[in-house]
Amino acid sequence: MRLWHHDLLPYLPRSQLLAQWRELNSIYAKEDQHVLINYVYEYPKEDLYAYSLMVVAQMQARGFQIRAWDKYEAYFAVYRTLKPSQLPRQPFAKHHDGAYLNVCFFNLYEKWVCGQKDYPIELFESLKNFWLTKTAAQNSDKEVFLNSLLRSIS
Repeated sequence: MRLWHHDLLPYLPRSQLLAQWRELNSIYAKEDQHVLINYVYEYPKEDLYAYSLMVVAQMQARGFQIRAWDKYEAYFAVYRTLKPSQLPRQPFAKHHDGAYLNVCFFNLYEKWVCGQKDYPIELFESLKNFWLTKTAAQNSDKEVFLNSLLRSIS
């Protein structure tokens, strides 16, 4: 169970994006406890709501049909009247930081390297370009590192 870094939602393969919706619904239904998502309970529910809206927007942008809204609607009943300006733009800010972006990037990189069937090269290249741009300010050696890593597995 994982909530992907919010900046990487547009780059998730189909199966990861659909799984993200299932995992969110599991949180809505049972408030699951799992080492990779326990941090969500340290934040106001507005963070999970904002993140959920980001996932929904990404699913809708890709033409996915969301059939089950019941758990989402029940979980966020009192929050659904909030205006976008009242929601965090960076949900889970202390956890969805640069280090977590890297963790998620390399998790997706592993999926691509292992040949995940629904992960086309164009989507991975978009992810790689985003990651290099986003992290360039942090460390200019990352492109060299990534290129050497890519060569080592070719």
